[in-house]
Amino acid sequence: MKIGIVGCAGRMGRMLVQAVVATEGAVLAGGTEMPSSPFIGQDPAVVAGEVPSGAKIITDADELFAISDVVIDFTIPAATIEHAKLAAKHGTNLVIGTTGLSADDQAIIAEAAKSTTIIQAPNMSLGVNLAFAITEKVASMLNDDWDIEIVEMHHKHKIDAPSGTALGLGRAAAAGRKVDLDAVADKVRDGFTGERKKGDIGFATLRGGDVVGDHTVIFAIEGERFEITHKASSRVIFARGAVTGAMWTKGADKGLFDMQDVLGLKE
Repeated sequence: MKIGIVGCAGRMGRMLVQAVVATEGAVLAGGTEMPSSPFIGQDPAVVAGEVPSGAKIITDADELFAISDVVIDFTIPAATIEHAKLAAKHGTNLVIGTTGLSADDQAIIAEAAKSTTIIQAPNMSLGVNLAFAITEKVASMLNDDWDIEIVEMHHKHKIDAPSGTALGLGRAAAAGRKVDLDAVADKVRDGFTGERKKGDIGFATLRGGDVVGDHTVIFAIEGERFEITHKASSRVIFARGAVTGAMWTKGADKGLFDMQDVLGLKE
């Protein structure tokens, strides 16, 4: 599998390159960076501290999609939707780890998935995807007398809130209860808010330091609490999961999938 990495010289990009190099059956096709990057023309494997791969860092995403079997994208929403269009144009598979996407962005991605295989997940790690599955199951077993609160903490540089993973956990809880998350989500509390509304799914966002990602789903009722917690200590888990997803796309049907499809966690 020839795997391309957009934004390959950044912190996450370098981890993705390292994960590709370490994966049997995967070949680094190349990577992209902004025209102002000092790494243009260099080997992305060397930039990531690996042995030379023969690939190059270029500025043209269209060219990267043309030479790759699958491209991995952990960038920003504006870039990701353009990459989805390129994936559809070239029939190149795409793995999306970008968060903060709007409903309009999602519509573009869904349209692109009619022409190729796209894996999209708010979090690529095995542990988090197990948490998604467990959260949905527990929510389906407990009625709305149990309050659901989701607490997340990330490093101070994160630009979106709540995190994509927190929202993914919220969607899992809502699916378990067979409700629409948008109808029950309570993301902001400030001042005299009144009592908690029965059936709501609350979110609390913390930012500080260099925290990679901590997430807890709390099921609370009078007298007891049940909590599901995942803590990430290294971004390598996201890179490893993304490359697993990239390899899974080989021979897969066209369409939009997530990491629970990749990991066989769906019933």
